[in-house]
Amino acid sequence: MGTYYLTVFKKDGSNLLDETLEAQDDKEAKRIGHQILEEKDYQEHTHRCVSPNGHLVLFHR
Repeated sequence: MGTYYLTVFKKDGSNLLDETLEAQDDKEAKRIGHQILEEKDYQEHTHRCVSPNGHLVLFHR
């Protein structure tokens, strides 16, 4: 298990969401990240999900 970081931004750069999630691997983290974005209706905002070692798992600009 690893701790991934999901962040969502407004167009002005301020944060809408800064959340951690636990996942077995990058694929699961991406799925969970998409689920959270859909639940909170943030799919169209700039967002990213970063793995425990710092690489991007999910990104939308």
